[in-house]
Amino acid sequence: MKIFNLPDLGEGLPDAEIHEWHVKPGDKIKQDEPLVSMETAKAVVDVPSPCDGVIQKLYGQPGDIIKTAAPLVEFEGKTDAGTVVGKIPTSNETLDEASGFHTNSINQGTGIKATPAVRAMAKKLAIDLNLISPSGSDGQITINDVQQFIDNNDSDIAIHPLKGVRRTMAQSMTQAHITVVPVTITEDAIFPPDFTFADITVQIIKALIQAVAAEPNLNSWFYTNSMSMRTFTDINLGIAMDTEDGLFVPVINQIQNLSAAEIRNKINEYKKSVQTRTIDQENLKNLTITLSNFGALAGKYANPIVVPPSVAIIGIGKMRDVIAPIQNKPAICKMLPVSLTFDHRAITGGESARFLGEFITQLTTT
Repeated sequence: MKIFNLPDLGEGLPDAEIHEWHVKPGDKIKQDEPLVSMETAKAVVDVPSPCDGVIQKLYGQPGDIIKTAAPLVEFEGKTDAGTVVGKIPTSNETLDEASGFHTNSINQGTGIKATPAVRAMAKKLAIDLNLISPSGSDGQITINDVQQFIDNNDSDIAIHPLKGVRRTMAQSMTQAHITVVPVTITEDAIFPPDFTFADITVQIIKALIQAVAAEPNLNSWFYTNSMSMRTFTDINLGIAMDTEDGLFVPVINQIQNLSAAEIRNKINEYKKSVQTRTIDQENLKNLTITLSNFGALAGKYANPIVVPPSVAIIGIGKMRDVIAPIQNKPAICKMLPVSLTFDHRAITGGESARFLGEFITQLTTT
């Protein structure tokens, strides 16, 4: 038998989630035909067959997490013992997860020891085996352990593991929380009564470009290990986009060179591709600064999260009417709340304040 292990799907990703199988046991397949669609860091990637053959066994179901180099597909009539990783469960055998192979999406920790019967019970009840203390020999989780967990918890509350985009977001936010030293400053952008609003998102981006020109260090990466910083000339702007599946941050590269119309077209293109999950993984990489327009939904100020290695993110709240002094007289004006979070390891308070001041000046006068 030949077992085909999950290959590295890009940039040393540790694992991927099964999105959709294109084959089933007994199917004949040709080399390079798609075996399965795997969901990685916010993109869905087709994995091709490494050879001609007949499918003997599939390792996992849609929603399961498979680690890189763990078993994915077994072919009939092939001999390649060197590709076999870990132990595959039989009737009453305990699964050894040291290889990182997970039989279902609720068993995501390595080192879990449980029979297939226990795993099936946990999966049916949506219980994460990582949360259960084992009482069996050699650290094995028993059915009694699962029942004890149910008795000690509200049985009406199911535990649902994060998958796909939300799982990636959780990992990214955890890393940001561990790594970054965040500071947030806020200010109000007050527009004069006769201000001309065209495409406010594009106007915000144009003001951000001018603010980067005034304070280039906010368009940088900070390297923790070497305590060094790389400041970019090109602005690769990540734009946060909310979807039912979770948060996507597509990147518009060299945005400083684009016209207003080109920026709007690129935003519309990305909105469509993230909603349909067809966005190219290359378009989700290498942002140098981020824009989050959360005010399109609700909210005044926020504490946006800086995702390393970038050092800054600007958040835009919900526009509202305010009374402001114009030529010493009260007037009704539009006000846009702005929040800027920066990594204080790399950026000073003065740099961030000057950036924010320049951003507001450019936004409200052009």
